[in-house]
Amino acid sequence: MRKIIVSNIVSLDGYSAGAGGNVMALPMDAAFDAYNVERLRAAGTLLLGRDSYLGFLGYWPGIADAPDDRDNRALSADNREISRLDNAIGKVVVSDRLTADQTGVWRDTTTIVRRAGAAAAVRALKEQPGGDILVFGSRTMWNGLLADGLIDEIHLMVGAVVLGDGDPAFLHPPTGLRLTGIRTFPGSDNVVHVYAPA
Repeated sequence: MRKIIVSNIVSLDGYSAGAGGNVMALPMDAAFDAYNVERLRAAGTLLLGRDSYLGFLGYWPGIADAPDDRDNRALSADNREISRLDNAIGKVVVSDRLTADQTGVWRDTTTIVRRAGAAAAVRALKEQPGGDILVFGSRTMWNGLLADGLIDEIHLMVGAVVLGDGDPAFLHPPTGLRLTGIRTFPGSDNVVHVYAPA
């Protein structure tokens, strides 16, 4: 059975975005990029909510082939690989509002699932062969799946920043999480904590 892995960056005080939904308040450094590449390489499906999907669609498709600019970290080798992997991977978006017309260059790799059928669709995905089912961002969607007992691992990259306000990573306190791993990165203050739901 395939695993559903949530991989998100959070602040020390547990926010997945700052005030006003500002994700750039989080320390997304080269270690963050490298870890995302690793997770994407192991994935067979990207599972997203509407807002994260549209944000990624607006940013990632052109990074792979953007003109070189050594001073722009967004055009690093890792980010170019993220772009290529994002463009190719099958994407499942849980949304009642997203339409096929909004999927742009990702139209051929995107399946839209309505919220009422999300749990059943995700259970069916888990039964299929293939790599991990990976979730980036999408906190409303993955919190719902966590409550339904469908999340297998939560990878929280904890950044050395205190935001004090913003979007909490957990919408409802989980019934229990078990720490299964910790990973540090040379030259980075970010630390990945891997949890399995109890």
